[in-house]
Amino acid sequence: MEHRKVKASVAGAMGRMGQRIVSAVLDNPYLVLAGALEIPGHGAMGKDVGLVLGRGEVGVKVSADLQGVMEKSDVLIDFTNPEASLTHLRKAVELKKAIVIGTTGFNREQIMEIQERAPSTRCVLSPNMSVGVNVVLVLLEVASKVLGEDYDMEVLEVHHKHKVDAPSGTALKMAEVLASSTGKRLEEVAVFARRGQVGPRKMGEIGIQSLRAGDIVGEHTVLFAGVGERIEIVHRAHSRDNFAMGAVRAALWVVDKPPGLYDMRDVLGLREMRK
Repeated sequence: MEHRKVKASVAGAMGRMGQRIVSAVLDNPYLVLAGALEIPGHGAMGKDVGLVLGRGEVGVKVSADLQGVMEKSDVLIDFTNPEASLTHLRKAVELKKAIVIGTTGFNREQIMEIQERAPSTRCVLSPNMSVGVNVVLVLLEVASKVLGEDYDMEVLEVHHKHKVDAPSGTALKMAEVLASSTGKRLEEVAVFARRGQVGPRKMGEIGIQSLRAGDIVGEHTVLFAGVGERIEIVHRAHSRDNFAMGAVRAALWVVDKPPGLYDMRDVLGLREMRK
């Protein structure tokens, strides 16, 4: 059975992630690159995105015209910043277009707006589009439920020195899974820094620590430490391509779904596996 070509556009197309996503879209046989969105005044504005990336002319120019880009798209893949992503979501709702959001660093009010607006269109929101990371989240849910209060739980994340938010959205998601799986509220048990005479570790607290150095793409380690043993669940991203491939997978999945707010567990069918 022949698949129809899905018209996908990329927001933040000239950023580190955006370039990888543009390449992933161009390489996917079921997608057509419909647009490459960037901020006004960007140095690549008006240039063919394929030529900018060294892939040859593809007939799509870098543009700041959100309305125009979205009108000719089935789905927008967005890895930008919280303010821009909300603008793009509002436009997606207005034009009834699908959107995949991989941006991190949203505050509580912004998350609430996403939760309010996204169900009016088709939206995949995930702090990490990696297939492997989302499988790890399922493993963490199982492990934390079984190990419970007998094991201390810590999350360590390491990223490149240019990352602007900390902890990473993925680390926070991992910590949320640990907390909810053990009947806690993360905001009540999270510890983001330790210094000085902090006293013994409190039972049930979940440590979340961040390191920034060099060009590390992303590493997340969850430590379960009990009496006489410890368990570590680790995910290391070797390149940004795994995030780009996950975002493309989400874009293909969401275009024909009913209106709603989804995440990568829906895309990968992990919710059904857990039932």
